[in-house]
Amino acid sequence: MEFEHLVQEHYQGLYRFALSLAQREADAADLTQQTFLRWATRGFQLRDRSKAKTWLFTTLYREFLTGNRRAVRYPHVELADAEPELPVVQDRMTEVMDGQSALNALNQLDETYRVPLMLFYLQQHSYQEIASILDVPIGTVMSRLSRGKAQLREKLSDQSHGETLPSESPKVIPFEPAQSSRHG
Repeated sequence: MEFEHLVQEHYQGLYRFALSLAQREADAADLTQQTFLRWATRGFQLRDRSKAKTWLFTTLYREFLTGNRRAVRYPHVELADAEPELPVVQDRMTEVMDGQSALNALNQLDETYRVPLMLFYLQQHSYQEIASILDVPIGTVMSRLSRGKAQLREKLSDQSHGETLPSESPKVIPFEPAQSSRHG
């Protein structure tokens, strides 16, 4: 059966069925169009073309059920209506913190963790280069970076919650441009 002929023959019936299910004209039109889209992409799989009408109505009904399940699972809620239920978002620590306080927190870390962090983030050295500089295995470098970042996050979190860090005189850290490959 040619597609245009199929649409002419079954559109009205499918639309009425969709309207009885959806109760809204726009939703009924969407369901009908989705059904014909399914036919256009998968209708060729139907071996007995005399069952096209049944296939179309079954497909439309399944599309309706799928849409209902999705609407129940993910209901549409206006933002203004849901605002009281939304969590309060705190100002991000990075937006209120300046570079000097980050360096102060970094300087408070134990040297074991501070040095790899400085080499990696401030000097842009690769894991392999840091391992060579410190004369430790690359796995130790990765471990120290991970632990150092955790300690730094903790210090910065304490700072953002009002705990003051002892002020230290700022240390000048030379900056070199990023290298093309950091890992390796």
